[in-house]
Amino acid sequence: MSLAAYCVICCRRIGTSTSPPKSGTHWRDIRNIIKFTGSLILGGSLFLTYEVLALKKAVTLDTQVVEREKMKSYIYVQTVSLDKGENHDPFSTVDIEDHECAVWLLLRKSKSDDKTTRLEAVREMSETHHWHDYQYRIIAQACDPKTLIGLARSKESDLRFFLLPPPLPSLKEDSSTEEELRQLLASLPQTELDECIQYFTSLALSESSQSLAAQKGGLWCFGGNGLPYAESFGEVPSATVEMFCLEAIVKHSEISTHCDKIEANGGLQLLQRLYQLHKDCPKVQRNIMRVIGNMALNEHLHSSIVRSGWVSIMAEAMKSPHIMESSHAARILANLDRETVQEKYQDGVYVLHPQYRTSQPIKADVLFIHGLMGAAFKTWRQQDSEQAVIEKPMEDEDRYTTCWPKTWLAKDCPALRIISVEYDTSLSDWRARCPMERKSIAFRSNELLRKLRAAGVGDRPVVWISHSMGGLLVKKMLLEASAKPEMSTVINNTRGIIFYSVPHHGSRLAEYSVNIRYLLFPSLEVKELSKDSPALKTLQDDFLEFAKDKNFQVLNFVETLPTYIGSMIKLHVVPVESADLGIGDLIPVDVNHLNICKPKKKDAFLYQRTLQFIREALAKDLEN
Repeated sequence: MSLAAYCVICCRRIGTSTSPPKSGTHWRDIRNIIKFTGSLILGGSLFLTYEVLALKKAVTLDTQVVEREKMKSYIYVQTVSLDKGENHDPFSTVDIEDHECAVWLLLRKSKSDDKTTRLEAVREMSETHHWHDYQYRIIAQACDPKTLIGLARSKESDLRFFLLPPPLPSLKEDSSTEEELRQLLASLPQTELDECIQYFTSLALSESSQSLAAQKGGLWCFGGNGLPYAESFGEVPSATVEMFCLEAIVKHSEISTHCDKIEANGGLQLLQRLYQLHKDCPKVQRNIMRVIGNMALNEHLHSSIVRSGWVSIMAEAMKSPHIMESSHAARILANLDRETVQEKYQDGVYVLHPQYRTSQPIKADVLFIHGLMGAAFKTWRQQDSEQAVIEKPMEDEDRYTTCWPKTWLAKDCPALRIISVEYDTSLSDWRARCPMERKSIAFRSNELLRKLRAAGVGDRPVVWISHSMGGLLVKKMLLEASAKPEMSTVINNTRGIIFYSVPHHGSRLAEYSVNIRYLLFPSLEVKELSKDSPALKTLQDDFLEFAKDKNFQVLNFVETLPTYIGSMIKLHVVPVESADLGIGDLIPVDVNHLNICKPKKKDAFLYQRTLQFIREALAKDLEN
């Protein structure tokens, strides 16, 4: 505008001038116009160039993003009525591309009213490995809890099916996980508890109070009844106190109403925080999983467990190479999976095979019951050797295994459900986890029988395999089951029993109670193993008559080498005459008491003879 006005003024001045034009003035005006015009054009050009480049940069599209967007479909959340009488199909109006049909069809199948169709959809999802990341996320966001649990229990499932757990709530100001764990324990009912739950609760609360007071005062002091625990966890006092509290909460979680309190008071989130903080402490993690597994026995808590993200955590734990971690996770997910699992696995009952959903028909059960100071997993490991220590255990399970029933037996007999049981035992009341827990063989057998029946033991043919005192428990359980009409299927379906060095006529272990400091106050279990125990003699006489009447197939193994008890004495724990039940073959093996149930390798006589017995006892059942 200013340029045009200037030009007009100059032209009028030239045109209206009455005096003769001066050529100098005329050309000077023209030069001024050219200078002004040139600078204006140059500045405008630079400005326009800058604006064009800036605009181009602002509207430039990433073609890769565009292509990815073309391949995407979106989840549309629709508002639906909660009226169960109305039938809604959430996937009937989803806007999707043709190439997305497979994903959404599988999601639709997983919502089917037909159970077979739902299971088939989950199987197809788990076997799919060619999808893009976002397609797995579509399933993760849109699937229902049953599908999510099914995917977690499918061996081939990709972990991308599982969303990260939701963010945990922040800790209260001036609080810690230790203090909140103590508050959770204190919030649980403290009445109508058995003596051991009361013991663990009072111990945990007293020790955690000392810990918190010491932390605020700048020092830590071990003391009270927790001293043995404090010695073993002395490096990390907070972990010690947390273990006290977790032990108590494990006991509380065996009571259904207490599980409700744990959930209502934020226990699922707090336990998840502890689980993440103690990734380097398997014992803490296992106790946490025991609590979640017990809570999963209550179906009304399933939705809370799923929402809190535990399914995603357990799906990852299932793939762990460590048998204890994967087995605890398998128990939790099996208790959550009401689509394919009818049984309920209570604390201490672990399925070693199959841990995942399987199309393999399960035709029989094999149960493993450990003995004194044993455990559900370590008792049944391969016999340790220098070569085994050097080799990497996971490279070849045929050469070395940390649990031969889970690896060798499951591979040789895939149609078996293999269960291992765990319960607390001690040689001395000094080492007892609960001073009031003086459990007799009769008490333990009733407890285990109840748990095993809840797990469906007795619904299929059964072979019992036991070591040491575990064999006495098996004998007592079968006698107890024979006296209860509701347990008759356990007896009718028992096909055979294997005893690994079981002291049917007593053990020399209790004879040394005065000489060995560990047995200065022998536990009730050890006392019952003495040769002059009336309860043991009655159990032997009653079971022998009962087994002959039922015509049970029996196989007995016995050690021939002495065993070191601590570093003080070498003892032949179960002599040959004590391991003789009175029926079945009795096979001496040149090993000690601890290794009688631990084959050196897969082709060792000990394992091969065990496998032969199982196959012969279940021959008719496995053929059908």
